[in-house]
Amino acid sequence: MLRLHPYEYHMPRALDEALSLLAVHGDDAMPIAGGTDLVPNMKHGLFTPGHLVALSRVREMHGIASNGDEIRIGAAETLTSVATHPDILARIPSLARAAELVSGPQLRRVGTIGGNVCLDTRCAYYNQTRFWRRALGYCLKKDGDLCHVVKGGTRCVAAHSADTPPVLAVLDAVLEVADEDGTRDVPIRRFFTSDGIWNRSIGRSELVVAIRIPRPPPGTRVAFQKLRPRAAIDFPLANLAVRVGRDDDGRVSDFRLVVSAMGAYPRHVGKVEDAAMGNRLGPGVIEAVAEQAFRQCHPLSNITVDPEWRRAMIPVLVRRALNEIAAA
Repeated sequence: MLRLHPYEYHMPRALDEALSLLAVHGDDAMPIAGGTDLVPNMKHGLFTPGHLVALSRVREMHGIASNGDEIRIGAAETLTSVATHPDILARIPSLARAAELVSGPQLRRVGTIGGNVCLDTRCAYYNQTRFWRRALGYCLKKDGDLCHVVKGGTRCVAAHSADTPPVLAVLDAVLEVADEDGTRDVPIRRFFTSDGIWNRSIGRSELVVAIRIPRPPPGTRVAFQKLRPRAAIDFPLANLAVRVGRDDDGRVSDFRLVVSAMGAYPRHVGKVEDAAMGNRLGPGVIEAVAEQAFRQCHPLSNITVDPEWRRAMIPVLVRRALNEIAAA
């Protein structure tokens, strides 16, 4: 049986109280929302905080509100709330779809969108029991000094495995980040870093309070695709979001592709827009984009599935996403 270590559990009701607790206890404290990823990691000894600061009752982190320009989602809103909210379904259904594909229904009812954005990176050599990791000699991300994925590597390449960030990235979402000194806005494209140990550009005593998503221009469509071993529960082997804007003549005027589960952060794929811009989204353009995405994406062996097969599936996912947009 995997047991939890002793810790103190705090349940603040206000944001200031939560931020104060995180600041006072420093590196010995961690925030917890739904806990669907953190608690299993604690059982594996990957995190051993002496203090957990619960966010489920922090009122400033709840609520979904929309106006003509944007939708604001509290970071403590559950994935089920995001997947079923009428305004999100009507205005940004791709985000509802991504939230709906996270894990299974039981975990979506407690897991939060803020937790999904801040999900810890995963790796075949990291997300194991302490006994397993000790037998291997540990790894760069936890207790060791070498990377088993990239031999001789000096930087962790554990995989970013969240589903909502690719959609949020192509939608130009902005994160409201708070600490004891106040709140600042961080565009999601600047939120993630390439360091698999801590792939967020915020401090450990800071919190993502809310997510603001601007209304896409008319004629814009976004599609999300996810690859996983089973149709429920599993983390992605790869996922991607595509944004396509078209002018009055039906030609592509805006094109973005973000892929994830390749490395430590969701990555904008370059050069794919060259095949699409100024053209109608027909079979030839879709195939050219899919081929360019295949050339640009190179999965690592940080997930226990053949990386070459995962790479071969990237153009398949691109075709599915673009055909969905073309049909719309």
